[in-house]
Amino acid sequence: METLNPNWFLKARLKTRQLLLLIALDDHRNIHRAAEALHMTQPAASKQIKDLEEMLDVKLFERLPRGMEPTMFGETMVRHARMALTSLALAHDDILALKAGLAGQVEVGVIMTPAMALLPRAIARIKQHAPMLRIGAHVEASNILLDKLQHGTLDFMIGRILEKENSAGLIYEELNEEPACAVVRVGHPLLDVPKLELKHIADQPWILPPHGSILRHRFDMMFRRAGLDIPVNVVDTTALLLITALLQQTDSLHVMPVDVAQYYASLKVLSILPIELPCKMDAFGIIRQKDHLLSPGAELLLQAVRDTALEMA
Repeated sequence: METLNPNWFLKARLKTRQLLLLIALDDHRNIHRAAEALHMTQPAASKQIKDLEEMLDVKLFERLPRGMEPTMFGETMVRHARMALTSLALAHDDILALKAGLAGQVEVGVIMTPAMALLPRAIARIKQHAPMLRIGAHVEASNILLDKLQHGTLDFMIGRILEKENSAGLIYEELNEEPACAVVRVGHPLLDVPKLELKHIADQPWILPPHGSILRHRFDMMFRRAGLDIPVNVVDTTALLLITALLQQTDSLHVMPVDVAQYYASLKVLSILPIELPCKMDAFGIIRQKDHLLSPGAELLLQAVRDTALEMA
C-alpha cells in the first residue's frame, strides 16, 4: 500500500463532520442511529465513510447483518478522532481564557537569584496584558522544585538540574549564568580600600552558605586556587534575615549572587565590594516536563521569562 503523505487529511479534505461520524458509529454501531445522532441522512453518512475508506485504502467498518463493527483500522481512526476533537475543545477553552484576560492559574517555581530580578520583571510584563492571571510563585532550592515539577504541582520552574538522573522527561532551556560577589554593610571600611584583592578579604569574618552547598564549594576553591587559606572566621547560614542583620551589626562579609546583591544594594541594605570574584554558580534555566501541555497563561509567562532573560543578558 502506498505510504500516505503526513498531511493526507488536507488532500482528503477531512471534515470535522467525518470525525464526529466515526465516533458516533463507534458509539452506536449502527449507521442509521449514528446518522440520526448527527442529524444526517443515512446515505450522506454512508458516503462520508466510503470517501474516507477510499482515501485511506482500508476498510474502517465491517458491515454486519445487525450493525457495523470497527476494524483495527477503524479503531485507530476512532481513537485519533476522539483525540483531535478533545484537542479542539481545549483550544476553544484556551481561546475563551485569552478573551477573558487569562483568568487562569499558573504555578511557577524559582530559585533565589531569578526570584529577585528575572521573574518579577517577567510577571510585571505579563500583568500588563493579563491582569486577571493568577500566578503562584514558589521560591525553593532546585531539588525541591524539581520534585514538585515532576509531581505535577508546577507548570514550569526556573532553576538547575543538579543530577543527571533527575533529567529524564525534562526539557531544559539555559538562561543566564550566576556570578557571585562580596557584600558588606553600608559604610564598611573595605569599601574605601583601593584595588581590593582576594588577599585583603581572606582573613576577614564571613557569613557563608554551609558546607556541602555548591556556592560554598566554589567559594573555598576560589581561595585555594589563589594560593590563600580559606576563611576560618565563619558563620554558616542561608537565612537572609539573619544574614542582613549580621551584616548591619558587624564588619562581616557575605558572598551572594550578583542579581540578589544588586537588589539589596538598591534598597541601601548593603553594599557590594569593589572586587570581581572568580566565583560563580552554574547557569540556571527554564525546566519543564516534556509531556505537560501548558495553559495559555503558562505559555505567556514562559515567553515573558525568555524575553526578559534576553533583555537582561
